[in-house]
Amino acid sequence: TQLFSSLKGFYSHSFSLSSLPLPVLIKQAEPVDESSVKKMILTFEKRSYKNQELRIKFPDNPEKFMESELDLNDIIQEMHVIATMPDLYHLLVELNAVHSLLGLLTVVDLLQELTDIDTLHESEEGAEVLIDALVEGQVVALLVQNMERLDEQVKEEADGIYNTLAIIENMAEFRPGMCTEAAQQGLMQWLLKRIKARPFDANKLYCSEILAILLQNNDNTRELLGEMDGIDVLLQQLSVFKRHNPSTAEEQEMMENLFDALCSCLMLPANRDRFLRGEGLQLMNLMLREKKMSRTSALKVLDHGMIGPEGADNCHKFVDILGLRTIFPLFMKTPKKMKKTGASEKEHEEHVSSIIASMLRNLKSQQRSRLLSKFTENDCEKVDRLMELHFKYLEAVQQADKRIEGEKHEMVRRGEILDDSMEDEFYLRRLDAGLFVLQLICYIMVEISNSGIPQLRQRVHQILNLRGGSVKVVRHVMREYAESIGDGKTEEFKEAERKRIMDLVDSF
Repeated sequence: TQLFSSLKGFYSHSFSLSSLPLPVLIKQAEPVDESSVKKMILTFEKRSYKNQELRIKFPDNPEKFMESELDLNDIIQEMHVIATMPDLYHLLVELNAVHSLLGLLTVVDLLQELTDIDTLHESEEGAEVLIDALVEGQVVALLVQNMERLDEQVKEEADGIYNTLAIIENMAEFRPGMCTEAAQQGLMQWLLKRIKARPFDANKLYCSEILAILLQNNDNTRELLGEMDGIDVLLQQLSVFKRHNPSTAEEQEMMENLFDALCSCLMLPANRDRFLRGEGLQLMNLMLREKKMSRTSALKVLDHGMIGPEGADNCHKFVDILGLRTIFPLFMKTPKKMKKTGASEKEHEEHVSSIIASMLRNLKSQQRSRLLSKFTENDCEKVDRLMELHFKYLEAVQQADKRIEGEKHEMVRRGEILDDSMEDEFYLRRLDAGLFVLQLICYIMVEISNSGIPQLRQRVHQILNLRGGSVKVVRHVMREYAESIGDGKTEEFKEAERKRIMDLVDSF
């Protein structure tokens, strides 16, 4: 009984064990080894060939090929057992079964089991061989063609799409390098089309997840999405959440996936322009005003869209659409409702500070004057808030530094070596503890102090002195910031930016 119940998982896709006659059950329980798997694959090849032959011979007479179809289905069900033995995957490739499998729609659930991520990691060697063969056979292109033929009104076919997306997710997780190829083989186009479909369901959620995976750290897929007007598609889908919260946890997850996809896309400069033209800034600004769940993510998108020199156009446009009226209340007071969206106070303050820092870096002429005049309003209350945040994050960083110094001391005592990778890890921990926010705040402090508005400079220094702060500490934070600048930027850019920051620091 135990043996039969453990086998049940392999065969539950098309029939239940209870419906099988006893001899079949006994046959299924035979030990599975290399020779039985070979035999199984060869039987599959024979039945697949016979089925194709009869289908070509009698295209309009299904009765003639029905028996061969059932025989083929039986052997495919038996082959699910191979998914428990990734070290034998090479046999599928050597006996050319992958090619035959790709020609059949009925094997989607088998492929899903074969590519299950836990199974793939059990035997890296077997997995590599199988994934190579699938990629070579342009598996994604074939899967997309199959999905295009399916009707999601039929439950089995909707399940087929879900299983297909699972195959793609498993392969992408095992080999992230295949994402570009997958996107180019029709997957990106299909996902963008499917995401537009209503109403919300499990497949739409899964599509948003795959889309976010494809765009992670990949400028090729970001470019492809941009060329396919995907930025507009993302903005259209997100606009639903401007005035309405997601109605379920699953719908909220989809919303977050789409926001993540949009943030990824904005890492590519060409997409910043598409976002600007698609009125993405206006949508994010409205979301900030509406105070719905989408607000936290909208802030993150604005940060991605305005950062660095590539964000200059978006910074100017943001001031033109009266974005300063939206962003400064969020700077003055961190919303209490954030916990619902899973965002932290630090995350919120980081994004708001980063947006203001980006504007100070990028704005010219009239728009820059409008930004600076915000700091002088109401007896410089924004400067008071800035200094409050400065001391809050300075304290957090000093505590983290104390802990790290203690750990370093302990390591030296034990005779361990502090190599570069350890130092990098400590630096990341300091950033996470609040150093990154502190750097942004100090940058805003030195920028407004050098703005040529005496009352801003005086207020910053007055509060520093009153609370026992130090110009030396601010300079030290900024030097560290300047040294770490410009990941992935050209040397010329890094040098120019460092010089610009250090000039501001020296004048401070």
